[in-house]
Amino acid sequence: MRGEEDDALYREFTESNLYPDMDSEQIALQRTKTRGTILTTLTERIHAEEDDLEKNISRETENEPQNEEGLPTKDDGLEFQGVDPELVTWSGPDDPENPRNWKSSRKWNSCAVAAWYTLLGPFSSTMLSPAVSYISEDFDNTNSVLSSLMVSIFILAWALFSPLIAPLSEMYGRKPVMDISMWVLMCFNIGCALSQNTAQMCVFRLLAGIGACAPISIGAGVVGDLFNNDERGKAISIYSLGPTMGPCISSLIAGFIVNSVSWRWCFWVLVIFNGVIAGYGTICLEETYAPQLLKNKAKKLRKLTGNENLHCIYEVATGETILGKFEANLTRPVVMLLTHPMVFGLGTFMAIAYGCLYILIVTFPENWGGRYGFSSGIVGLMYVTMIIGYGIGIIVTQQCADYIYRRLTEKNGGVSKPEYRMPYLFVAAVCCSGGLFWYGWGADKHMHWLFPAVGCVIFAFGVIPVFFCIQNYLIDMSPRFAASAIAAASIFRSFFGFSFPLFAPIMFRHIGYGWGSSIFSFLMLATGIPFPMFVAFYGERLRIWANKRTEKQQIKRDKKNLERLQRQQRKHAEDYERLHPKKDSSFSTE
Repeated sequence: MRGEEDDALYREFTESNLYPDMDSEQIALQRTKTRGTILTTLTERIHAEEDDLEKNISRETENEPQNEEGLPTKDDGLEFQGVDPELVTWSGPDDPENPRNWKSSRKWNSCAVAAWYTLLGPFSSTMLSPAVSYISEDFDNTNSVLSSLMVSIFILAWALFSPLIAPLSEMYGRKPVMDISMWVLMCFNIGCALSQNTAQMCVFRLLAGIGACAPISIGAGVVGDLFNNDERGKAISIYSLGPTMGPCISSLIAGFIVNSVSWRWCFWVLVIFNGVIAGYGTICLEETYAPQLLKNKAKKLRKLTGNENLHCIYEVATGETILGKFEANLTRPVVMLLTHPMVFGLGTFMAIAYGCLYILIVTFPENWGGRYGFSSGIVGLMYVTMIIGYGIGIIVTQQCADYIYRRLTEKNGGVSKPEYRMPYLFVAAVCCSGGLFWYGWGADKHMHWLFPAVGCVIFAFGVIPVFFCIQNYLIDMSPRFAASAIAAASIFRSFFGFSFPLFAPIMFRHIGYGWGSSIFSFLMLATGIPFPMFVAFYGERLRIWANKRTEKQQIKRDKKNLERLQRQQRKHAEDYERLHPKKDSSFSTE
């Protein structure tokens, strides 16, 4: 039985209502003309964009949702609604089904699920950190590098496999990819709990890391789908809790578990938590990716009306092949990382900060347990220091960074710029560097435990602006390529998060906590002050220059894809003329 809404849609989108007083041949002709018009318009727009780039005219777009589909269309094809009666799009700019127009409660529900999903990966990554010595003892492993590898190989999976996730989210949407990834993560966490040797543990940890890739790769895309520039600050601050607070919470819990029961219960508790989050998300997470929502809407209408020619703009004007999507998503983040100075410079700072975060996490058991003689439970409790720092950092960063952004926007006549995200980032460099120095020398000189603990609080406070400011900047600087920029930074920081814990404990044992922490402290200052300062005050020209290079590459892809569609369109028109020589088929598809 159809409801009133379905009845209205049925009456609106049946072929007889869309094309009254036209026979099947006239309808076919009209459809061909319509598609030719759309393709011609998009092609002309691409040529106009290319001309603007040659003339040094910037085409920056404010508050546009992220769209990896690569179409130079406006409002998801709404502009063509009067041209193509069978085009399924939004009912208008204020359509409540467009994720940007959802009610606040609906937006925050999906944002919360994405944040929980994103927390689950880092939570899983360090759950065994306090238990490594127990696991190594059970598995007769005496190699300290292998012990660290059991922790960090999880993060290596993010660096290697994250680029494969974005094309899947384009083809199937954010929700199914993220939901499935959480269940995959749970299955391999079960494998970790049942592992019988070091090799099995490393393999299952790598596979579990692959399962956790999706939220790390496309979680920020969910935030970009839902919120514009002015609203995004609070959402990003909540989303950033996952990569930062997740590792500390899990290590805290695991510290008490290994002190009370078997280390395997670290994984069984993780599996339970994983199952609860996955179940909640599978039920409550909504699809937020506008192209996929329109594809779903068109599919529903085709089934409801029997009109198989209903379509959205992303079904008729996307010439990208599946192989091409994978190729673009695999290469563009790497190209941006290596050639885009903003992505490389800011990504380096974020990567070092993330690597240092994991250094602290994996050295806590040796420092607090070995040097200070704390029990496993108290060692786990020391992770509270970082959680305190994160909590204070979230509140202060969101308020201060947004205040600075709004004030600079007002001074610029109400026109915002991505560079307005940068001033507060200097706090991150000072706090992260100072916190590491404080923690390292306090531990090295075996001062009262409160001294290095305060250093951990300061460091954790400084990590929050790193994620908040840089991720907001990467989204703002080029909305169309925001997903690739975020992916590039994510890959970079994952490699650092993987590699730093492998050599840092050995380095600390040889040169001491003081000088070991000082080296990373100086690295934080070197990467967190000069380049962000340049970006804040002089970065606009460099950003526009770098974005132009990326846009030129995308324009080449767009032209190639639209040329493929136009060739198909011309062939269709020629076939029609051959089969219907007496009909008036004089129209252009150029």
